[in-house]
Amino acid sequence: MADEVDKCRAALQRCPPGHYNHSSSLNNLAFSLGDRFQQQGISSDLDEAIGLHRAALLLCPPGHSDRSTSLIHLAISLGHRFEHRDVPSDLDEAIELLRAALLFCPPGHPDRSACLNNLANKLGDRFQQRGISSDLDEAIELYRVALLLCPPGHSDRCGSLNNLALILGDRFTQRGVLSDLDEAIEFLRAALLLCPPGHPDRSTSLNNLAFSLGDRFQQRGIPSDLEEAIELHRAALFLCPPGHSDRSTSLNNLANSLRDRFEQRGIPSDLDEAIELHRAALLLCTPGHHDRSASLNNLANSLQNRFKERGDPSDLDEATELHRAALLLCPPGHPNRSTSLNNLANTLRNRFEQRGVPSDLDEATELHRTALLLCPPGHSNRSASLKNLAITLRNRFEQRGVPSDLEEAIELHRAALLLCPPGHSDRSTSLNNLANSLRNRFEQQGVSSDLEEAIELHRAALLLCPPGHSDRSTSLNNLAFSLRDRCQQRGVPSDLDEAIELHRAALLLCPTGHHDRSASLNNLANSLGDRFTQRGISSDLDEAIELYGAALLLRPTGHYLRSTSLNDLANSLRDRFKQRNIPSDLDEAIELYGAALLLRPTGHHLRSASLNDLANSLGDRFRQRGIPSDLDTAFKLFSQLSHISHAVSRIDLTAAKSWATSAEETNHSSALVAYQTALKFLDQHVTILSSSPRHFDVVRVAAASLAMDAFSCSIRHGALTTAVELVEQGRAVFWTQLARLSSELSLPGDAGAALEEEFKQLSFRLRSAFDQSTEDHSPQIRQLTIQWNDIASRIRMLPNFSRFLLPPLFSDLQKAAEEGPVIIVNASQYGCDALIVLSSQDPVHVPIDITGIEVSELSSEFQSLAEQFGYSDHRHKLVGILRKLWHYIVDPVVQALRVSNVRHDSRIWWCPTAEFTRLPLHAAGPYEMGRNNLSQIYISSYTPTLATLLRARQRVSQYASTQYFVAIGQATPNEGKELKWVTPELSVIAQRLVHIVSSFTSLRDNLATVQGALDALSHNQWLHLACHGMPNRTQPFESSFTMRDGPLMIKDIIRSNWQNPEFAFLSACHTTVGDEKSPDEAIHLAAAMQFSGFRSVIGSMWSVNDEVARQVVSTFYGNLVDDSGRLDSTRAAVALHKAVKKLRNKIPLEQQIVFVHIGV
Repeated sequence: MADEVDKCRAALQRCPPGHYNHSSSLNNLAFSLGDRFQQQGISSDLDEAIGLHRAALLLCPPGHSDRSTSLIHLAISLGHRFEHRDVPSDLDEAIELLRAALLFCPPGHPDRSACLNNLANKLGDRFQQRGISSDLDEAIELYRVALLLCPPGHSDRCGSLNNLALILGDRFTQRGVLSDLDEAIEFLRAALLLCPPGHPDRSTSLNNLAFSLGDRFQQRGIPSDLEEAIELHRAALFLCPPGHSDRSTSLNNLANSLRDRFEQRGIPSDLDEAIELHRAALLLCTPGHHDRSASLNNLANSLQNRFKERGDPSDLDEATELHRAALLLCPPGHPNRSTSLNNLANTLRNRFEQRGVPSDLDEATELHRTALLLCPPGHSNRSASLKNLAITLRNRFEQRGVPSDLEEAIELHRAALLLCPPGHSDRSTSLNNLANSLRNRFEQQGVSSDLEEAIELHRAALLLCPPGHSDRSTSLNNLAFSLRDRCQQRGVPSDLDEAIELHRAALLLCPTGHHDRSASLNNLANSLGDRFTQRGISSDLDEAIELYGAALLLRPTGHYLRSTSLNDLANSLRDRFKQRNIPSDLDEAIELYGAALLLRPTGHHLRSASLNDLANSLGDRFRQRGIPSDLDTAFKLFSQLSHISHAVSRIDLTAAKSWATSAEETNHSSALVAYQTALKFLDQHVTILSSSPRHFDVVRVAAASLAMDAFSCSIRHGALTTAVELVEQGRAVFWTQLARLSSELSLPGDAGAALEEEFKQLSFRLRSAFDQSTEDHSPQIRQLTIQWNDIASRIRMLPNFSRFLLPPLFSDLQKAAEEGPVIIVNASQYGCDALIVLSSQDPVHVPIDITGIEVSELSSEFQSLAEQFGYSDHRHKLVGILRKLWHYIVDPVVQALRVSNVRHDSRIWWCPTAEFTRLPLHAAGPYEMGRNNLSQIYISSYTPTLATLLRARQRVSQYASTQYFVAIGQATPNEGKELKWVTPELSVIAQRLVHIVSSFTSLRDNLATVQGALDALSHNQWLHLACHGMPNRTQPFESSFTMRDGPLMIKDIIRSNWQNPEFAFLSACHTTVGDEKSPDEAIHLAAAMQFSGFRSVIGSMWSVNDEVARQVVSTFYGNLVDDSGRLDSTRAAVALHKAVKKLRNKIPLEQQIVFVHIGV
């Protein structure tokens, strides 16, 4: 080749400018340099060739007979340079040169057909690069004209048919118009007829037709298209024996078709043969081969498919490495880089789903982002790239629950759908993707419109997948899932019926051997199980059992879903046993649960669920047949829960609670250990939650009556100090966690500082992952929690940190009683008790002669009465309730306090649980002449927990020398009636305090806004708030104080970071009224102020008359000043006691007892 270039150079030197052969000599040297570039890839050769063609063109001015040829030569060389360097201007210039050349080849010119094809080729290249639709349409029209110039018998007809067919295939890919694909197939069939056996282009023609048939199979699902494609690829491979230059391509083509057939029919041999063919192809694409990258990707994709089918991790690892190797061969600027980035990202996403390593998912997300940048608007692959990134973000949302990931995924899916207009081949997939993301958002936020839109999108997608379409089964299932969701939300039976019919239709499309059959069997079984639960139709349960059994057969030993399938079948058999009492159903369920347990060894995140299922089913059999060994085995299984060392999830907590319930029902000796285990799990589980109010629902479900039942069990076992520890562990869990998160960690030394930083970072990552998470046993959360627990253990090894983030011991909690006894009053389904915690002796147990049900009834009676306060005189009924409280609860406690030498007029703290939290224990009394009520014997305060009171005692103000007071009053809110006594109330406070405190601020009316209040609280330690209080019994974090511009909610209060708050008087209604379903969590306005740092809080249990409030306040603040003339928050309970006592004969009984004191 070098000799040829040198010869041409010498020839050019012999033909200087002006010589009649100078032009042809320029072109000859350019041709030889172009040939050498094609062989050796030397860029300078191509640049020189282009320069020579330009010089030759200058010698062929308009009108010259060779100008057309010279234009084409330069255009072709520029086209080569574009292919090599991807410089858009080269392609644009080539197209303009070819347009000019075409003008010199009018109809009838012998070169017109070639010129039409050349221009169409370059327009097709520009469409591939920039996605300009007009380029594609023009190319098709040019190819059509070129074909007309090649009638039957013309030597170029075969090539012209192929050109037009391939560009029609490109337009089908872009727009999804099936007629383009059908026409392309007809042209390719015609081209193949022109390449009979022995023709040099027969192999290429066989492959082209096979590709288009494969595309049509993907659209219409007609098996004969796929079968024909495979046979054509086999015939093409036969024409490429070992040593043939196209053998590797032909091996890959056949392998890809076999992989498609595997995906349709699930025949393992197709997939295995595909992998072997891809391996053979890769061996022929040695390092440096231009097809090596594609061959690496092909083998990787097939290995991924086999991993999904058989679950062998080595297949997935090999696929990942192959995709990495392929990406290295596609550096920045390479036309296949975007595809290679997406391939590697998809594999990493699959590996994350298997192993839960967060870095895999994060890397996948970044790779998809990079790929999307390489597909700007107009790029033919933009829609697919948008979809890939969206799916990965949705996966990350499902694992970590970060809402922004889901929001971005939805927007990306909407953008992808816009690129798939009606008629586009990918429209149904795009509709389904968007619908699935909207379903995720519905599950997270509960917005009905998201679910409605998802259902409509799934219906639209299904219409695009008619019978025979390869995606019809998936589309049927997607619509069914959404309808099941709507049924669960609204309870419309027709939704569930339709879902079942859709799942049936999907199952028919997954015949025996289909790789999705087991999943489809499960889907239908799940829906039938739902309908059985809803309507109790026995035949539904029987069919579900048959389907679960069939699915289990398709998940043999080693299958990654076998344990789940064993459990599903066992659950259904146990349900049938409960309905029909057939012993064999229970026996089989026990066998299946046992088999599932064996597949979930120690450390498996679902082991506790399996222990629970097997133990409960053995308990069922014990109750039926009375075999002692069943009960013994059940509790041996339960006892394994106490040794769990992995990250604790709600599943583990549910199992431990089930253990406690079973132990109570059978009076088993392990009951107390069961409660201790359950509360340990609750504490560990809550510790990793963020402080988001959304997690209150998690806490509410998890805690329920656990702490109160544990307290009762401890009392029955005589373990009084344990009773205190356990009831503390399981109550006010949300506030306890908030206190933990807000406390500063300061570890000694450099090693301690490093450990502290590591702990803070890991805590942040864990809470970010957990915040709004859809599942708390995801692989990522499990791994982060294990790391978090390890660091917490290392911190506990440091001096003075042995109890770091562990529940307090009784010896610590007892310090809460240093200023007076704390009385825990507990209501449980197993009995009611009081326990007096004293500062220097063991707790004193006070039996209470009332049941939990009776307490609940008394509480309901009182709540009904309290709603009527202020409208008429209810003194008689109120006194009746207060007498019951005295007789059954308070009087026995008072007698025990006297025995314990607690002096008259001492302060005492009530710590009620369950329904006792709604009752005015502080106001109990005989209400008879000559007998004292409680308020005449002791001065009562309340505390949600002992730890809360202890924290308040330990929190000493840094601003002892200065006292900043703010009084906020909102008499005329935008919503709610006017409070005419608010302004006089604030005036009274100002008169009392303006000369006592260091600073006094008053915010009224227009200044009393939400932000104004929050700003004032950030600069003041003493607060008086006079306004409407609005409790929200179902959404407690939305309970609020009514400001001028809207509600100041609990969730606003707990997000604030106030500096050393001291005291708050909440002169508003219902400020101690919390969530009706979870009274023990104390989510109410007064508690929010206390947990935000206020050491002492005055709140109200029901509606307050604003004139009464003014009178109480006037007297109260006079009593809050100590002997030195300063405000003292520890005097608040006594000040309130004295104020009420002074007004006793002036105000109604319910207003005398409406205010309560909480804290120090």
